[in-house]
Amino acid sequence: PLISDPGHKLVREALEAGHAVHPIPGPSAALAGLSSAGLPTNRFFFAGFLPPRRGERRSALEALKPIQATLIFFEAPQRLSKSLVDMAEIFGARDAAVMRELTKLHEETRRGTLTELKAAYADEAPRGEVTLIVGPPTKAETDFDAENPKIDQLLTQALGYMPVTAATSLVVEATGARKRAVYSRALELKERAADSDEAQDQPAEFR
Repeated sequence: PLISDPGHKLVREALEAGHAVHPIPGPSAALAGLSSAGLPTNRFFFAGFLPPRRGERRSALEALKPIQATLIFFEAPQRLSKSLVDMAEIFGARDAAVMRELTKLHEETRRGTLTELKAAYADEAPRGEVTLIVGPPTKAETDFDAENPKIDQLLTQALGYMPVTAATSLVVEATGARKRAVYSRALELKERAADSDEAQDQPAEFR
């Protein structure tokens, strides 16, 4: 309970007062989640709680994006949906697991891509403590950033005159990137374009 918790202040004050402090073996939601998420455990980074404000949250996620390790987050149930939306847009098609009430009676785990989990929790705020495990960058995600920097450009052009599935197949054939990652990215780009068009249709005073 002292991980991402102000209890460290109690430990520090106890030590300063001359008391002995001993750890008691027991489950940590971070490590319990990591051990059962089905994601790589050889390297992991505990990120704690994300900032509640959207701009600060997205900046934090951008900073975490290049880390070559499984990421572990704690999240408030009422903010889970918003965090998944930002993660899906910034991290792309990474595998992830949303884990609720670990080691307790109503323990629940949902696994899938961030895009799938974003849809699953769009209208649902789970109850209880939430641990969110996100896999490390995929090869295709690296391709987006470095080896094939034109993937977004190709997808945007293709989506202008063909459906998502066809655009995905075309870009995969042209670049050799993983189909699952390209498809997820195509969905994100299409959704972003739809949001932009909707904003443009609004009267100027509401923009």
